[in-house]
Amino acid sequence: MLTRCALGLLWLLRLLPLTVLAAIGNGFGTLLYALGRERRKVCLINLARCLPELSARERDALARRHFRAFARAFLERAILWWGSPSRIRRLVRIEGLEHFEAVRRGPLILLAPHFVGLDMGWTRLALEFDMVSIYSNQNNPIFNAALLAGRRRFGRPNLLSRQQGVRPALRAMQAGQPFYYLPDMDYGQRDTMFAPFFGNDAATITGVSRLARLARARVLPCITRMLPGGEGYVVRFLPAWEDYPGASIAADTRHMNTFIEAQVRQMPEQYLWVHKRFKTRPPGEASWY
Repeated sequence: MLTRCALGLLWLLRLLPLTVLAAIGNGFGTLLYALGRERRKVCLINLARCLPELSARERDALARRHFRAFARAFLERAILWWGSPSRIRRLVRIEGLEHFEAVRRGPLILLAPHFVGLDMGWTRLALEFDMVSIYSNQNNPIFNAALLAGRRRFGRPNLLSRQQGVRPALRAMQAGQPFYYLPDMDYGQRDTMFAPFFGNDAATITGVSRLARLARARVLPCITRMLPGGEGYVVRFLPAWEDYPGASIAADTRHMNTFIEAQVRQMPEQYLWVHKRFKTRPPGEASWY
Protein backbone atom coordinates (compact mmCIF):
# COMPACT_ATOMS: atom_id res chain seq x y z
CA MET A 1 0.00 0.00 0.00
CA LEU A 2 2.82 2.39 0.90
CA THR A 3 4.52 1.81 -2.47
CA ARG A 4 1.30 2.50 -4.37
CA CYS A 5 0.82 5.75 -2.42
CA ALA A 6 4.42 6.78 -3.18
CA LEU A 7 3.92 6.07 -6.89
CA GLY A 8 0.67 8.05 -6.82
CA LEU A 9 2.51 11.00 -5.31
CA LEU A 10 5.24 10.65 -7.93
CA TRP A 11 2.56 10.67 -10.64
CA LEU A 12 1.24 13.97 -9.29
CA LEU A 13 4.72 15.50 -9.11
CA ARG A 14 5.05 15.22 -12.89
CA LEU A 15 2.68 18.21 -13.14
CA LEU A 16 5.15 20.56 -11.45
CA PRO A 17 7.64 22.77 -13.28
CA LEU A 18 11.15 21.35 -13.22
CA THR A 19 12.45 24.20 -11.05
CA VAL A 20 9.89 23.38 -8.35
CA LEU A 21 10.47 19.63 -8.68
CA ALA A 22 14.22 20.19 -8.35
CA ALA A 23 13.72 22.22 -5.17
CA ILE A 24 11.53 19.49 -3.69
CA GLY A 25 14.15 16.92 -4.66
CA ASN A 26 16.88 18.88 -2.91
CA GLY A 27 14.79 19.04 0.25
CA PHE A 28 13.98 15.34 0.02
CA GLY A 29 17.68 14.57 -0.36
CA THR A 30 18.50 16.56 2.76
CA LEU A 31 15.91 14.52 4.64
CA LEU A 32 17.27 11.24 3.26
CA TYR A 33 20.76 12.17 4.41
CA ALA A 34 19.48 12.82 7.92
CA LEU A 35 17.35 9.66 8.16
CA GLY A 36 19.16 7.17 5.92
CA ARG A 37 21.80 6.07 8.39
CA GLU A 38 22.93 2.91 6.55
CA ARG A 39 23.29 4.48 3.09
CA ARG A 40 24.88 7.60 4.58
CA LYS A 41 27.48 5.34 6.21
CA VAL A 42 28.14 3.52 2.91
CA CYS A 43 28.50 6.83 1.07
CA LEU A 44 30.95 8.27 3.60
CA ILE A 45 33.06 5.08 3.65
CA ASN A 46 33.28 5.12 -0.15
CA LEU A 47 34.29 8.77 -0.17
CA ALA A 48 36.90 8.26 2.56
CA ARG A 49 38.48 5.40 0.59
CA CYS A 50 38.26 7.03 -2.83
CA LEU A 51 38.89 10.69 -2.03
CA PRO A 52 41.20 10.65 1.00
CA GLU A 53 42.67 13.99 -0.06
CA LEU A 54 39.42 15.64 1.10
CA SER A 55 38.92 16.53 4.73
CA ALA A 56 36.13 14.89 6.72
CA ARG A 57 34.16 18.14 6.48
CA GLU A 58 34.60 18.26 2.70
CA ARG A 59 33.52 14.63 2.32
CA ASP A 60 30.44 15.27 4.44
CA ALA A 61 29.51 18.25 2.27
CA LEU A 62 30.03 16.14 -0.87
CA ALA A 63 27.87 13.35 0.57
CA ARG A 64 25.08 15.84 1.26
CA ARG A 65 25.26 17.11 -2.33
CA HIS A 66 25.13 13.52 -3.56
CA PHE A 67 21.98 12.74 -1.58
CA ARG A 68 20.33 15.85 -2.99
CA ALA A 69 21.27 14.88 -6.56
CA PHE A 70 20.15 11.29 -5.98
CA ALA A 71 16.78 12.41 -4.61
CA ARG A 72 16.29 14.91 -7.42
CA ALA A 73 16.90 12.27 -10.07
CA PHE A 74 14.49 9.88 -8.35
CA LEU A 75 11.63 12.40 -8.20
CA GLU A 76 12.29 13.69 -11.70
CA ARG A 77 11.68 10.17 -12.99
CA ALA A 78 8.03 11.19 -12.77
CA ILE A 79 8.56 13.09 -16.01
CA LEU A 80 10.23 10.08 -17.63
CA TRP A 81 7.44 7.71 -16.63
CA TRP A 82 4.41 9.91 -17.33
CA GLY A 83 5.59 13.06 -19.10
CA SER A 84 5.10 13.73 -22.80
CA PRO A 85 7.87 12.96 -25.32
CA SER A 86 8.16 16.68 -26.11
CA ARG A 87 8.74 17.51 -22.44
CA ILE A 88 11.38 14.78 -22.13
CA ARG A 89 13.16 16.14 -25.19
CA ARG A 90 13.21 19.57 -23.54
CA LEU A 91 14.36 18.06 -20.24
CA VAL A 92 17.30 16.11 -21.67
CA ARG A 93 19.37 17.32 -24.58
CA ILE A 94 21.82 15.19 -26.55
CA GLU A 95 25.37 16.30 -27.29
CA GLY A 96 28.13 14.63 -29.29
CA LEU A 97 25.70 12.88 -31.63
CA GLU A 98 28.37 12.94 -34.33
CA HIS A 99 30.36 10.39 -32.31
CA PHE A 100 27.34 8.07 -32.26
CA GLU A 101 26.67 8.50 -35.98
CA ALA A 102 30.30 7.63 -36.75
CA VAL A 103 29.99 4.12 -35.29
CA ARG A 104 26.28 3.27 -35.24
CA ARG A 105 26.36 0.99 -38.29
CA GLY A 106 28.11 -1.85 -36.47
CA PRO A 107 27.74 -3.62 -33.11
CA LEU A 108 27.93 -0.96 -30.42
CA ILE A 109 28.32 -0.81 -26.64
CA LEU A 110 27.14 2.42 -25.01
CA LEU A 111 29.20 2.61 -21.82
CA ALA A 112 26.92 4.26 -19.24
CA PRO A 113 28.44 4.56 -15.75
CA HIS A 114 26.22 4.88 -12.69
CA PHE A 115 25.62 8.60 -12.47
CA VAL A 116 22.30 9.74 -11.03
CA GLY A 117 21.01 10.78 -14.47
CA LEU A 118 21.36 7.28 -15.88
CA ASP A 119 17.63 6.74 -16.50
CA MET A 120 17.34 10.19 -18.05
CA GLY A 121 19.92 9.17 -20.63
CA TRP A 122 18.20 5.86 -21.36
CA THR A 123 14.74 7.37 -21.86
CA ARG A 124 15.96 10.27 -23.97
CA LEU A 125 17.88 7.96 -26.28
CA ALA A 126 14.94 5.51 -26.42
CA LEU A 127 12.98 8.29 -28.11
CA GLU A 128 15.50 8.18 -30.96
CA PHE A 129 16.40 4.51 -31.43
CA ASP A 130 15.87 1.02 -29.98
CA MET A 131 18.42 -0.29 -27.48
CA VAL A 132 19.13 -3.37 -25.40
CA SER A 133 20.09 -3.29 -21.73
CA ILE A 134 20.35 -5.55 -18.70
CA TYR A 135 18.56 -4.74 -15.44
CA SER A 136 18.54 -6.07 -11.90
CA ASN A 137 15.16 -6.95 -10.40
CA GLN A 138 14.18 -4.77 -7.44
CA ASN A 139 13.11 -6.36 -4.18
CA ASN A 140 9.77 -4.53 -4.23
CA PRO A 141 7.67 -6.09 -7.03
CA ILE A 142 5.34 -3.08 -7.37
CA PHE A 143 8.21 -0.63 -7.75
CA ASN A 144 10.01 -3.11 -10.03
CA ALA A 145 6.98 -3.21 -12.36
CA ALA A 146 6.76 0.59 -12.40
CA LEU A 147 10.47 0.89 -13.16
CA LEU A 148 10.26 -1.54 -16.06
CA ALA A 149 7.12 0.09 -17.45
CA GLY A 150 8.87 3.46 -17.36
CA ARG A 151 11.91 2.13 -19.18
CA ARG A 152 9.75 0.45 -21.82
CA ARG A 153 7.62 3.50 -22.67
CA PHE A 154 9.19 4.38 -25.99
CA GLY A 155 10.23 2.38 -29.03
CA ARG A 156 10.90 -1.32 -28.78
CA PRO A 157 13.53 -1.62 -26.06
CA ASN A 158 15.00 -5.00 -25.31
CA LEU A 159 15.30 -5.21 -21.51
CA LEU A 160 16.92 -8.37 -20.18
CA SER A 161 17.13 -9.51 -16.57
CA ARG A 162 20.59 -10.20 -15.20
CA GLN A 163 19.59 -13.85 -14.82
CA GLN A 164 19.29 -14.16 -18.62
CA GLY A 165 23.00 -13.50 -19.06
CA VAL A 166 24.65 -11.57 -21.88
CA ARG A 167 24.03 -13.89 -24.84
CA PRO A 168 20.65 -12.28 -25.71
CA ALA A 169 22.36 -8.88 -25.51
CA LEU A 170 25.06 -10.15 -27.86
CA ARG A 171 22.43 -11.26 -30.38
CA ALA A 172 20.63 -7.92 -30.10
CA MET A 173 23.88 -6.02 -30.76
CA GLN A 174 24.57 -8.13 -33.80
CA ALA A 175 21.05 -7.32 -35.00
CA GLY A 176 21.79 -3.60 -34.77
CA GLN A 177 20.62 -2.56 -31.29
CA PRO A 178 23.16 -0.56 -29.25
CA PHE A 179 23.79 -2.10 -25.82
CA TYR A 180 23.29 0.45 -23.02
CA TYR A 181 25.72 -1.16 -20.61
CA LEU A 182 26.13 -0.33 -16.90
CA PRO A 183 29.26 -2.25 -15.89
CA ASP A 184 30.49 -0.39 -12.80
CA MET A 185 28.71 -2.00 -9.87
CA ASP A 186 29.81 -4.78 -7.52
CA TYR A 187 27.98 -7.87 -8.76
CA GLY A 188 29.99 -10.36 -6.74
CA GLN A 189 32.80 -12.64 -7.88
CA ARG A 190 31.28 -14.13 -11.03
CA ASP A 191 32.96 -12.98 -14.27
CA THR A 192 34.94 -10.32 -12.43
CA MET A 193 38.51 -9.36 -11.67
CA PHE A 194 39.98 -6.97 -9.15
CA ALA A 195 40.94 -3.75 -10.90
CA PRO A 196 42.04 -0.42 -9.41
CA PHE A 197 39.31 2.17 -8.88
CA PHE A 198 40.42 5.32 -7.09
CA GLY A 199 43.45 3.34 -5.92
CA ASN A 200 41.40 0.53 -4.39
CA ASP A 201 40.85 -3.04 -5.54
CA ALA A 202 37.31 -3.17 -6.94
CA ALA A 203 35.57 -6.32 -8.16
CA THR A 204 34.89 -5.31 -11.76
CA ILE A 205 32.97 -7.26 -14.36
CA THR A 206 34.96 -7.98 -17.51
CA GLY A 207 31.90 -7.95 -19.76
CA VAL A 208 32.76 -4.84 -21.76
CA SER A 209 36.00 -6.34 -23.01
CA ARG A 210 34.52 -9.80 -23.56
CA LEU A 211 31.50 -8.51 -25.47
CA ALA A 212 33.61 -6.14 -27.55
CA ARG A 213 35.74 -9.13 -28.56
CA LEU A 214 32.83 -11.51 -29.23
CA ALA A 215 30.70 -9.01 -31.16
CA ARG A 216 33.56 -7.00 -32.68
CA ALA A 217 31.79 -4.04 -31.14
CA ARG A 218 32.92 -0.46 -30.67
CA VAL A 219 32.70 1.09 -27.20
CA LEU A 220 31.13 4.54 -27.09
CA PRO A 221 31.00 6.33 -23.71
CA CYS A 222 27.60 7.80 -22.92
CA ILE A 223 27.56 10.09 -19.85
CA THR A 224 24.47 11.80 -18.45
CA ARG A 225 24.95 14.93 -16.35
CA MET A 226 22.37 16.63 -14.15
CA LEU A 227 22.37 20.41 -14.60
CA PRO A 228 21.71 22.90 -11.81
CA GLY A 229 18.19 23.89 -10.78
CA GLY A 230 15.63 23.59 -13.51
CA GLU A 231 18.07 23.36 -16.43
CA GLY A 232 17.53 19.63 -16.97
CA TYR A 233 20.12 17.10 -18.11
CA VAL A 234 22.65 16.48 -20.86
CA VAL A 235 23.40 13.05 -22.28
CA ARG A 236 26.75 13.31 -23.99
CA PHE A 237 28.43 10.87 -26.38
CA LEU A 238 32.21 10.94 -26.19
CA PRO A 239 34.49 9.63 -28.95
CA ALA A 240 34.54 5.85 -29.35
CA TRP A 241 37.54 4.17 -27.76
CA GLU A 242 40.36 3.50 -30.17
CA ASP A 243 42.53 0.37 -30.00
CA TYR A 244 39.88 -1.34 -27.90
CA PRO A 245 39.74 -4.18 -27.12
CA GLY A 246 43.44 -4.15 -26.45
CA ALA A 247 46.14 -6.58 -25.44
CA SER A 248 44.13 -8.43 -22.78
CA ILE A 249 40.82 -8.52 -20.96
CA ALA A 250 42.61 -7.46 -17.76
CA ALA A 251 44.15 -4.41 -19.45
CA ASP A 252 40.79 -3.49 -20.99
CA THR A 253 39.05 -3.70 -17.62
CA ARG A 254 41.66 -1.49 -15.97
CA HIS A 255 41.25 0.96 -18.84
CA MET A 256 37.49 1.09 -18.23
CA ASN A 257 37.89 1.82 -14.51
CA THR A 258 40.46 4.52 -15.21
CA PHE A 259 38.08 6.15 -17.68
CA ILE A 260 35.12 6.03 -15.28
CA GLU A 261 37.24 7.43 -12.45
CA ALA A 262 38.17 10.42 -14.63
CA GLN A 263 34.48 11.05 -15.36
CA VAL A 264 33.57 10.80 -11.68
CA ARG A 265 36.17 13.42 -10.77
CA GLN A 266 34.40 15.87 -13.09
CA MET A 267 31.09 15.59 -11.17
CA PRO A 268 31.72 13.58 -8.00
CA GLU A 269 28.42 14.50 -6.36
CA GLN A 270 26.53 12.69 -9.14
CA TYR A 271 28.21 9.28 -8.89
CA LEU A 272 26.34 6.51 -7.08
CA TRP A 273 28.31 6.54 -3.84
CA VAL A 274 25.44 4.96 -1.89
CA HIS A 275 26.16 1.66 -3.67
CA LYS A 276 28.48 -0.80 -1.90
CA ARG A 277 30.99 -0.63 -4.74
CA PHE A 278 33.70 -2.39 -2.71
CA LYS A 279 31.51 -5.05 -1.12
CA THR A 280 33.49 -7.94 -2.64
CA ARG A 281 36.98 -8.01 -1.17
CA PRO A 282 40.11 -10.01 -2.06
CA PRO A 283 40.53 -13.24 -0.06
CA GLY A 284 41.39 -12.56 3.55
CA GLU A 285 40.45 -8.87 3.51
CA ALA A 286 37.75 -7.74 5.94
CA SER A 287 34.54 -6.09 4.75
CA TRP A 288 34.61 -2.30 4.51
CA TYR A 289 30.96 -1.96 5.40
